[in-house]
Parts: sequence; structure tokens; C-alpha cells
Amino acid sequence: MKRLLVIGIGAGDPDHLTLQAVKAIAATDVFLIVDKGEVKHDLVQLRLDLITEHGRRPYRVIEARDPERDRTAPAYTAAVEDWRTRRALALEALVRDELPDGQTGAFLVWGDPSVYDSTLAIVEEILQRGNVTFEYEVIPGISSVAALTARHRTSLTQVGRPVHLTTGRRLAEHGPTADDVVVMLDAHCSFAGLDDFHIHWGAYLGTPDEILVSGPVAEVGDRIRELRAEARTRKGWIMDTYLLRRLPRTEG
Repeated sequence: MKRLLVIGIGAGDPDHLTLQAVKAIAATDVFLIVDKGEVKHDLVQLRLDLITEHGRRPYRVIEARDPERDRTAPAYTAAVEDWRTRRALALEALVRDELPDGQTGAFLVWGDPSVYDSTLAIVEEILQRGNVTFEYEVIPGISSVAALTARHRTSLTQVGRPVHLTTGRRLAEHGPTADDVVVMLDAHCSFAGLDDFHIHWGAYLGTPDEILVSGPVAEVGDRIRELRAEARTRKGWIMDTYLLRRLPRTEG
């Protein structure tokens, strides 16, 4: 039986790697890496650095190019499902052709694969098709949400209040649905105009390029938009996360 590990490697800092993840990397025979192209090569390089430091030879590293996703399609969900299926086919071929029976393969996943990532859904899709069989295990990692709140020295939750985890697209469509809202994948700064909220924002968390901004949206919103646009132009990509927390209501 083939064995597959889905290993969370943290938000970007090599020291985010847990002892469980270190042991899992050391137990891996074949590392399966999806390359997102030259623009995001530093995301691949971090994985290669972790493998070099913690892997136990002999091991093999197999890279495959990530299928392109149509980011302009009006039907967002359908476009994501199409991309996920094409990615599943590519990863299925890797597991089938590159991972021998009796060996352990691994995907090194940014952040925590159980918080916000497509890898687990893709692994299940591969198994459901039945063309290749394997057992798999998920190794949790430090998520961008945990890294964000730690860097801003704040807690994710407050007493008696729920937290809503959502996307920029959903925030733009429905507005904030709780007093505390964690937002991911917001390319359009959908926090604009939410002047009754405080924002804790972070980009490239845990990396040398990390950017942090905190303050009332009315005061720091424009600065975040400018920093985000400049950083994305400079690097060609950006990963950012933020926590919105409703400001105390004033009486009168």
C-alpha cells in the first residue's frame, strides 16, 4: 500500500515547522511538489530548503506544474471546481507513477491544510476515482491566521463572541457577519468603508518580506491598499490575511 502524508509547513517561517512535521519529512521517500511557475518560485524554494534540512536520504523530489486557473470566469465556483479536477488528475498521475507501493510520499502544504487549502479535497477526489489506492495522514501546521494574531499580539477570539472565517469575495457580497471576522484571499481590499472596525492585517507572514498594519479601518485602510499594491507589483504575487474586529459602540 502506498502511504501519503499531507504536511502543514506553516505560514512562511522555517521555524513554524512542528516536531511532528519534522518527523514526517524525515519519514518521506518521495516529495511531490506542485510548481506554480517562476513568479512564485520562492514558495517552492522554501519547501526545498525544508526538505534539504529535515529529509533523510535517499529521497526523491518530483515537481509538476500546477494547471492554470481561469481567474476571470464569471462563474467563480465552477472555475475553481474545474481547476481542482485538473489538479487532481495531475497529482493522481504523480502518486500512481512516482510513488512505489510500500513507500511514503508527501505534499508540503503552506500553512495548515485543514484550515484553508484544496489539497485534502483533491486527495479525496483521487481516492474516489479509484484509479490509485493509498492511505493518507494529515499533519497540521501553523496557519496564517495563527501567525497573524501572534504577530499582532492579539487573540483570535473574545469572550462570548464568535469568529467568522471568510473570503474577500464573500465579505464584499454579504458584509461582515460577526463582530470578529477573519478574511483570506481578498484581492480587492473589501474592508473599504467598514469604518466601525479595527483591522489587523498581514502579508507574507513569517517571511523576510512580512508586512504588518493595525488600526481603525478609517485610519489605515488607504495605507494597506497602497502597501498591498506596491508589494504585489514588486513580487508578482501576494498572500495576505486580516482580522476585522468591531470597534466598541459609543453611547449617545
